[in-house]
Amino acid sequence: MRRVVVTGLGLATALGYEVEEVWQALLAGRSGIGFIEQFDSRSFPVRIGGEIAAPPPCEEARAQPNRTLRFALWAARRAFQDAGLETAGIAGIDRRRAAVVLGAGLFPVMEDRLSEDMFDGEDLSTPRHLGICREKPEILSQQNLASVSGEVSARLGFGGPSLTVQSACTSATQAIGEAYQRIRRGRADLAATGGADSMMSMFCVAGFDQLGALSRNPDPRTASRPFDARRDGFVLGEGAGVLILEELEHARRRGARIHAEVIGYGSSSDAYRFTDLEPEGRGAVDCLEAALRSAGVPPEAVGYVNAHGTATPQNDRLETLALKRAFGGHARRLAVSSTKSQLGHLICAAGGVELLVTVLALQRGVLPPTLNLESPDPECDLDYIPNEARPAAVSVALSSSFGFGGQNAAVVARRWEGD
Repeated sequence: MRRVVVTGLGLATALGYEVEEVWQALLAGRSGIGFIEQFDSRSFPVRIGGEIAAPPPCEEARAQPNRTLRFALWAARRAFQDAGLETAGIAGIDRRRAAVVLGAGLFPVMEDRLSEDMFDGEDLSTPRHLGICREKPEILSQQNLASVSGEVSARLGFGGPSLTVQSACTSATQAIGEAYQRIRRGRADLAATGGADSMMSMFCVAGFDQLGALSRNPDPRTASRPFDARRDGFVLGEGAGVLILEELEHARRRGARIHAEVIGYGSSSDAYRFTDLEPEGRGAVDCLEAALRSAGVPPEAVGYVNAHGTATPQNDRLETLALKRAFGGHARRLAVSSTKSQLGHLICAAGGVELLVTVLALQRGVLPPTLNLESPDPECDLDYIPNEARPAAVSVALSSSFGFGGQNAAVVARRWEGD
């Protein structure tokens, strides 16, 4: 099995478009959550989100440049530049062995096709919402997903496999895991991987709210409260996080800067309900244990977990339970945090941004905080790094995602020390 390293980082979030800008904002405890402005949300019970005020500039694309695609192209290009590929070009790289594997969603594209008389923003009742889904089932079909990875492949000149993963909130983490496995097993030399998504639309916000998944807290600053006793749901976000993964010797030959090493990946399914986690957290435990086995490290080696941490009552409780079962007694010594408290839940893009943050935490020796953790929940009793960043020289860290439909995925990364 070949070693896989991270050589490029790129993102787009509500806290900014540049990696250093976002990283400093996270450490400073800033929140990117504000009032939604993409549509008139004044009549909505939920008016806040981790919205990107203005999409980044977008190069000419073959497909319709919707927000998801704009975020994906921007983050992929920045990761490409960070990996030193733009300066050196890809002349020395076998483009057939350069893959693109991205998690993505395109719900807002489908919503654009609804006529105004079908969906009136003033009528957000559950029967009306369900009625539209029955009349227009294509809204839920995620059509044209391949356009996201296909456009990134075209813009970067990567001629290897081009894959788009759609597994709800686990999409980006599964995409990263699949890219990692492909490089590790010798089927590719490098890959652009991660995720992009934008569900900050009238139809999507209404749907999540009717599921009871979104916070009804009207204060953008305090609405996202992972692991806090007063948490009442997640805050929707949007953006992209893309990493360049590369085989170690391939990176060394071209003199690439190495940010971290990816050493393990685990994935599982709850095989339970679509919107509920398995009550004992078995799927999450299986995923975490599989990631540790893949990495070849004992639980005691892991010092930090960037948790899924959505701030829904069920997720945070069961995620805590899963960490205790997977890590045993070491769970009490783990540092855990959720950057969703500052960025919102980026759905298909969440795992890409969160692994990128995990890589920076390993590289910089600082762990990002969980904002708004003020009232401890007796059932969420681990060390969640409340409210302030913490210096810590962590060698191994894990980033996890648990999605609608029961999909679970986790990636393990190790600090790069030049060996």
